[in-house]
Amino acid sequence: MCIEFGREICGHLDTAESREWLVTNGIGGFASGTVAGLLTRRYHGLLVAALKPPLGRTLLLTKIDETAIYDNHTYPLHANRWTDGIVSPQGFRHIERFTLEGTIPVWHFACGDALLEKRIWMQQGENTTYVQYLLRRGTQPLKLTLKAMVNHRDYHSSTQANGWKMAIEEVEGGIAVTAYPGATSLYLFTENAIASPSHNWYYGFDLAMERERGLSDSEDHLHAATFQVTLNPGESFTFIASTSKQVKSSNPKNSGETALKSRHAYEQKLLETWKIHHLNRLKNSPTWIKQLVLAADQFIVERPSPEEPHGKTIIAGYPWFGDWGRDTMISLPGLTLATGRPEIARSILRTFAKYVDMGMLPNRFPDGAEIPEYNTVDATLWYFEAIRAYYSATEDDTLLEQLFPILADIIDWYCRGTRYNIHLDASDGLLYAGENGTQLTWMDAKVDNWVVTPRIGKPIEINALWYNALRSMADFARHLGKPHQEYTAIADRTLVKFSRFWNPKTNYCYDVLDTPDGNDGSLRPNQLFAVSLPESPLSTIQQRSIVDICGRFLLTSYGLRSLSPEEVTYRGIYGGNQYQRDGAYHQGTVWGWLLGAFVSAHLKVYNNPAQARQFLEPMANHLCDRGVGSLSEIFDGDAPFTPRGCFAQAWTVAEVLRLVELISF
Repeated sequence: MCIEFGREICGHLDTAESREWLVTNGIGGFASGTVAGLLTRRYHGLLVAALKPPLGRTLLLTKIDETAIYDNHTYPLHANRWTDGIVSPQGFRHIERFTLEGTIPVWHFACGDALLEKRIWMQQGENTTYVQYLLRRGTQPLKLTLKAMVNHRDYHSSTQANGWKMAIEEVEGGIAVTAYPGATSLYLFTENAIASPSHNWYYGFDLAMERERGLSDSEDHLHAATFQVTLNPGESFTFIASTSKQVKSSNPKNSGETALKSRHAYEQKLLETWKIHHLNRLKNSPTWIKQLVLAADQFIVERPSPEEPHGKTIIAGYPWFGDWGRDTMISLPGLTLATGRPEIARSILRTFAKYVDMGMLPNRFPDGAEIPEYNTVDATLWYFEAIRAYYSATEDDTLLEQLFPILADIIDWYCRGTRYNIHLDASDGLLYAGENGTQLTWMDAKVDNWVVTPRIGKPIEINALWYNALRSMADFARHLGKPHQEYTAIADRTLVKFSRFWNPKTNYCYDVLDTPDGNDGSLRPNQLFAVSLPESPLSTIQQRSIVDICGRFLLTSYGLRSLSPEEVTYRGIYGGNQYQRDGAYHQGTVWGWLLGAFVSAHLKVYNNPAQARQFLEPMANHLCDRGVGSLSEIFDGDAPFTPRGCFAQAWTVAEVLRLVELISF
């Protein structure tokens, strides 16, 4: 699949700024922006460096404002929207074509009969961004002027200059910018360009997407240096931004061409690994799936530790999420196993094992904090499913032997009780979780003291996961020659009492049992996991009924609604300030990752791969929408299902890839 836009997209601001690109470096750093070239988010930047991998993400280089002079005509190639609403200049009008070259965004600017090509990528494993310009066509030289706009702030924040003075100095091959004493310096290197230091704040960049989210919508950035170079037809020029002084354009190893070849080789290896993994099974698979294989790698990053110096984890979503335990375990099968990278899965499973505490996996690792948060009941249960999927693919007895004592301890903690009133109810063998003021399931929106969907009690997907964890544990014990009877007995008891979830009046399941207000009969997608997971505690008739009802009321082109439109608390549009957004987050908003549970369940009860494939087809078109080359986190519950939230979400990409392998295109 070739993702390509012409002037029909690039030349119109409303469409060009609604499409965002992403490149990453494998340690948590990234660069992102719009096809139009103007800023719309505080998260846009050419170098958002992970100073404490995979977190500590800091905006260092915001953007480059380029101007071309060709045949005595001046062509601004950049675009800025200011707080007065004026867009000036409007360089997007010169974009003739935009493409993705793997994950590398490429622009073609038409300046008279000249064609200037621009591409952006990052060095794997380094906080280094490359921006390359190539005069693809022309009858005379083209003069290019680049203004480097810099900053130094946490990527969640915004900057108001207020007299901030940075240290800017010339170094061999370029410019060094140090925001304040002790700060990590930003190095700007170029090939054969004239560099001129500057210190000029540009005030009032307008951030439209932040305003839509009810957040601060203006920011200042510092013009730190200007670079000038003249290109003859066929010549290229590379601009390098890095936190490493050793990355110099004068070093052939780090030249633009060498770095670009290295990036292409890296992505080609990802595709070759995927092809080898699937051999000929997917030889007729749609080409758009290859784009997802590349997108999958963007979420896999390093989380080094003394125990695991090469440990791995998964970034939940770009541009604002870090690594979350729940998201990591849900995403692991699709991002690693389905792409032929079980060694990455193994590293992730080992990495998270050392964070298990009182039988719980961390919910998330907060930015700037050393202590992880443990407010999740399901991350640990998804850990069992990730291990089951890994073992099924690898039969790695060594890792299973290492993790088994940890898994046994987890079950013991859940049985006797752990944080947040998580415990096995002795009266019916079902898991209870929750207390006032906490949000423990994936429906975890909370604003101040308002928990939007508390789900205190016995949530259905938690108990479906618990049942599967017990069955998996019994199987693990058999494989290792250990006693399994205890796990089998607990699972059998859970199976008997799982019937409590079935509501014969509606022909689908209660969402939560034994809440402070009784049983919650809201029609939500969580019951699909009682069908889609390997072991279903429901009858065949019940499974089919759930799939049919969820298909009629919850299924959309891009995923499933989190609540039926028939419910009085349904919210069909996601937007506004934090109260409004979080109030809709799990109250009707569509989630792309839920497509995995629905299609898996549909395939199980109908055994119709052709129909299962059809549910995935709209995602191919979505690759050309909000996050170009990736899949969004959420969508409006009402048609046309406008994409919202993160423009690149790990578990959405992962679940589609997992389904591709499950269906075997």
